[in-house]
This record gives sequence, C-alpha cells and structure tokens, in this order.
Amino acid sequence: MIKRQLPKAHDLAPLLQFKKPSLDFKQNRLNKAQTVYDLRAIAKRRTPRAAFDYTEGAAEAEISLARARQAFEDIEFTPSILRNVAEVCTGWDVLGAPVSQPFGIAPTGFTRMMHTEGEIAGAHAAGRAGIPFSLSTMGTTAIEDVQAANPHGRNWFQLYMWKDRDRSMALVERAAKSGFDTLLVTVDVPVAGARLRDKRNGFSLPPQLTMSTVVNAIPRPWWWFDFLTTEPLSFASLDRWSGTVGELLDSMFDPTVDFNDLRWIRDQWPGKVVVKGIQSLDDAKKVAEVGVDGIVLSNHGGRQLDRAPIPFHLLPEVAREVGSEYDILVDTGIMSGADVVAAVALGARFTLLGRAYLYGLMAGGEAGVDKMIEIVSGQIARTMRLLGVCSLEELGPEHVTQLVRLVPRSQAAAVLTSR
Repeated sequence: MIKRQLPKAHDLAPLLQFKKPSLDFKQNRLNKAQTVYDLRAIAKRRTPRAAFDYTEGAAEAEISLARARQAFEDIEFTPSILRNVAEVCTGWDVLGAPVSQPFGIAPTGFTRMMHTEGEIAGAHAAGRAGIPFSLSTMGTTAIEDVQAANPHGRNWFQLYMWKDRDRSMALVERAAKSGFDTLLVTVDVPVAGARLRDKRNGFSLPPQLTMSTVVNAIPRPWWWFDFLTTEPLSFASLDRWSGTVGELLDSMFDPTVDFNDLRWIRDQWPGKVVVKGIQSLDDAKKVAEVGVDGIVLSNHGGRQLDRAPIPFHLLPEVAREVGSEYDILVDTGIMSGADVVAAVALGARFTLLGRAYLYGLMAGGEAGVDKMIEIVSGQIARTMRLLGVCSLEELGPEHVTQLVRLVPRSQAAAVLTSR
C-alpha cells in the first residue's frame, strides 16, 4: 500500500512558480517559435495572402521547391561518439573574409511588402550576427541605405543583367562605391517563371486591391497600418512600376546574356564575383573557366523552371569536380540548421536562406529576423555536437548519406541489371 498524505504548503511552493507576464506581445509570440516552420506559421497569420504567397510560392505546380525541401529531409546523419564537443566553432572564411555562421541572408525582392522594415531589418540583424546580407536588384531599399544600416558588416549585391546595360552597371558602380564586397550575378532568369500564385492573387506593384484582398486583410489591420503609414512601396533601384512581377521581369531582363557578358561583368567589379543559378556540372565547369570566385547551386527557390534539378543533389558531384576551383554556395529548400550542416558536409562552403529570412521578417520585423538567425545558429551548433565535430572543417561526406527517392530511370535500370 502507498502511504498518502495531504500536500504541505512548503512542498507546493516550488511547483507554483508562475512566469512573470509580459506586455511585449511581439516578443511573446517570437519566444514560442522553436523552428523556422513555427515562424512561418506566425507569418501566415499576420501577413495578407498575396504578400505571404509571394514568399511561399514557386513556379507552376511548385514541384521544384517541394523536391528541394524533400531532398534535405531525405538524408541520414552518421554521428561519431565519445568526442569532446564542449567548444564548437561555427565560422570560417567565405569568399576571402570571415563569417560567424555558414549561412547568410539571400537576396529577395519586394521585401518591404512582407514587412515595412524590409531590408533594413535584415541588414541590421545580419550585421549583429556576423553574417552577410544580400540586397536584390528587385529590393525595396536603396543600396546606400543598406550600407548605412550595416556599415561594418558584409553586404553583397545581387545583379540581374538588364537589356539596358548602362542602367545595370550604374547599380554595380553604386554597390562598389558603397563598399559591397561581393557581386551575385544571377543567370537563371532569361524570362520570368510562371508564378501562378501571384497571378491568381493579382500581385503587383503597387498592390491591386480586390474584394478578396480586402476580406483577407480584415483580420490583419497591423500590416495595413504599417503599409499605409510608411514610405510608399517601390523598387529602390528602379523607376516606379505599375504591373505584375512577371511583366516587369520580362520587360527588363535580357535573354541574350552569355558567357562573354559574364566575363565583361567580372572585369567591371572590384570585389568577389559569384554566379548564382548553376544547375548542372557542365555549367559549373564552364563558369570556372571564366575566373569567378564562387557559384551558387540554385534553381531560384523553385521560382523559375519547375522540375529543375535539385541543388542539394548536385552538390556532391560538383564539389568533387570543381570544389578546388572556387567556393560553392547552395540555396533552395533550406529550412533548418541541420540542412545547413548537411550541405557543408557534402562540400558547400556557404548557404543562403531566403524564405526562412522572410518568414522571420513577416513574423516580427527585425526581431523576427534575429529569432530566425538564433534558431538556425542554435540548430547548427547542436547538430555539430551530436555528430561529434567541433568545427566546420571536420564535417565531411562520411557524416551524411543522401537517401534515394528520385533516381533517373537510366540509373535505376543499370542498378537492376547489375543485380
């Protein structure tokens, strides 16, 4: 028989410690977020559908994005045990300068549509964290204002080559004068991808109000208050535009850009040049011959060619073949620190986070971006400790197995024949 007794007051006291209430509602909701997906859920509640879908969506049936995320889930880690992991270093040099983490903020367009603090919030947060911030040609904050927001940090400028070459290079000159150290030349947008969510939502600049837009905005008055009481939204690097995103891209971007143009751009820029949008080993080799400093294995977040190659799947082969030529960066589908660690283990020097950054921004402005960086950084350090490594240099292919889900038919037939 269990002996029972009435609880005594001094025994109950330690069990009745209530958390001190806080009236900082933004911080309260951010404190509850444990993952990037938690930030996404907050962002979805607080942001009108058209703006949220611009971040969330991809091209056509959105197969490329789904496959990219699945690729990171389809891995198996192999840890080493009984290693001293009391101290873990998550930084190293990327493109000739140090970073505190193996990830940075990717270039994103329309950013102030997601949250009025926009690129300034991202630049501030990146500077504090010691990671690079990338400004898009389609950004909504001027190059000079980003530099002022992050004067001592690393700022990168992402370039789309326009039909009007003089205007393109004017932006490049402004970025160079503002101390941006890296140029991300994006090469996978000869024309705009078919982003069907944006078309269905009537997403344009300035926003086109419909009855559906108004109804969706009713439970989100804070977003409209910020939007209507701050500087009108426009592309900071362009003239004002009235139309859809796709129409803007098709009117501006030059489908004739080739490797000679890339060499010409390389000669114009005084800093590091990285080519963003590499989707095959053959192109990775050709770009190496141009003499650039890095590449980004990327299918534009699944926003251009649907059913495009999965960057994470390309990584091991590209790293083996050209990893000694330049730094290899990866984006598309990265939603956690474990994803980042897996990419580094398979040969990436760095990763870029786009949607994860915007989810944090929509969830809580600058504080939300801080929270995203905190979450991903913590996941990186914890994953490294659980793998038994103390530095990024110790990570290698032996720590990660890419499990097979999608295999080219020819390869699958060869495997079956060999059996």
